[in-house]
Amino acid sequence: MPSPLRMIYLALAIWGAIHPMYYFIQWFAQYGFDLMGMVDAWHVNAASSGLVWDLTIAFIALTVWIIAEVAVRRNWIALIAIPAAICIGVSCGLPLYLFLRTRPVT
Repeated sequence: MPSPLRMIYLALAIWGAIHPMYYFIQWFAQYGFDLMGMVDAWHVNAASSGLVWDLTIAFIALTVWIIAEVAVRRNWIALIAIPAAICIGVSCGLPLYLFLRTRPVT
């Protein structure tokens, strides 16, 4: 039986995948599949640019942490959190990594 903490991580990963994607889908529905347009929208003002840089730095730190720990722990499945963070966001990648990292060692 998974621990309550692992289930919280899994729930956060699912929420972190679904909730932000809701807004991305709305944006694509309104403006079409224009990734550069979306990037431009992220930098519409100083506040949103600050948030983009905050998440970019958090993503880099998460990626370095995942790679470093996978190299030591040999928990190869945890690498899936990197593409999750790239394709969906840190809001999914971080809790997904924590869920995968806290699996029972056999």
